[in-house]
Amino acid sequence: MKSQQRTLLFCGRKIFMIQEETISAISTAVGESAIGIVRMSGERAIEIADEIFEDINGKKLSKIENRKIVYGKIFDSKKNVIDEVLTFIMRAPNSYTREDVIEFQCHGSAAALEKILTRTLECGARLAERGEFTKRAFLNGRLNLSQAEAVLDIIQAKTTEALKIAEEKLSGKMTDEIYKVKQQILNVISHIEAVIDFPEDDIDEITINEINKSIDLIVNEIDELLKTEAKGKILREGIETVIIGKPNVGKSSLLNFLSKREKSIVTEIPGTTRDAIEEYVNFNGILLKIVDTAGIHKSEDKIEQIGIERSKNFANKAALILALFDGSRKFDEEDEEILKFIDGKNAIILMTKSDLPTEIEKNKLQKFNPTKISVKNGTGINELYKNILKKINNLSNELNFIKSARELEILKRVKNHVTDAKKALELNIETDLISIDLRSALQALDELTGESVSDEIVNEIFSKFCVGK
Repeated sequence: MKSQQRTLLFCGRKIFMIQEETISAISTAVGESAIGIVRMSGERAIEIADEIFEDINGKKLSKIENRKIVYGKIFDSKKNVIDEVLTFIMRAPNSYTREDVIEFQCHGSAAALEKILTRTLECGARLAERGEFTKRAFLNGRLNLSQAEAVLDIIQAKTTEALKIAEEKLSGKMTDEIYKVKQQILNVISHIEAVIDFPEDDIDEITINEINKSIDLIVNEIDELLKTEAKGKILREGIETVIIGKPNVGKSSLLNFLSKREKSIVTEIPGTTRDAIEEYVNFNGILLKIVDTAGIHKSEDKIEQIGIERSKNFANKAALILALFDGSRKFDEEDEEILKFIDGKNAIILMTKSDLPTEIEKNKLQKFNPTKISVKNGTGINELYKNILKKINNLSNELNFIKSARELEILKRVKNHVTDAKKALELNIETDLISIDLRSALQALDELTGESVSDEIVNEIFSKFCVGK
């Protein structure tokens, strides 16, 4: 049975405050911990809490002031104590969801958390869906859709830089830029529609020039949005960095050294790595997704051949390649093939095993300015770090990063609509058709903030959240 809803207006758009259903979920990660949290949101949250919780002074939560923390105990249906807890009371609309919210902060035992959750469900709450607390914050106007996505980015942030970008977005920095662009488009529409309203006044060249300038400014603003939101995907997923080379040149040793973990098996036997092994490494707030691949060489072994083909595929897609050449062995045809393979790619050439006598012909690699390293004694590692950071900075300036595929698609659509309007103006097409293109751009921006978006898109976004957020 669907819950009844009351329709309200917030910032010019319809929102819905769910009236009947109160949701409940465990909001902390599964596993042993010092504390765990069970959260409820909805019209009956405080009422349900009063049924299962007793304040140490015997006072009902419904009688306690807003935003207070109360110490007491939670009981089961037979009045047996489940746990001692701190209870947080947040009344609507001064809460995360803009509904009444109760949070029980208890001991982080999985058994205690499950029992408390079960008690809330027994007393009339229902289990929250993925991201439903944040979804209600969006539906109730506390967050727009872009900010709601930023909440997920904060949860998933793997570096301080990723966290910083997500927090800026949550604070509304991107939203302010979007509304700035919307206002600029509205100004142009007003200008055009004034001409439509007074058809006796032909659109003169001065007006055309003014509108053209305004549209150029709008396009520049959109381009800046695409650039400033550029770090999104890379901050979340990392720069794909592939380690390639012949077997036994030190690829797995390098991965283990960079990740500070024994991630790959290292032996003197060539061909230990037959498939790709991935690890994330944080470089100055930028994430590298480092992939250790099978050694590239001639092989009759079918399994090795598959691994070698995968190595090449990874390298072809990678943003950065670390190409390893064993300095203690002579340069051969397989080394030559690897050099040809990485030609034109974004690669750092490394001469490994510098702690051993050098046998490789230096002139073969000299033009690539190789970095001599030894994972065994740490020689050249600082230089390697500097080279990687230099490459990362170059990538940060060159690549188009974006927060999500949804945002990228919408911003590109906005830009297309605006440039179509500019072309129509230059071709002296009917002014009302120009206005239609600009209104399409406005509608797309509304999709970005969630002011005009389908239920399917909303549900898809919040399905990526964990239960309890």
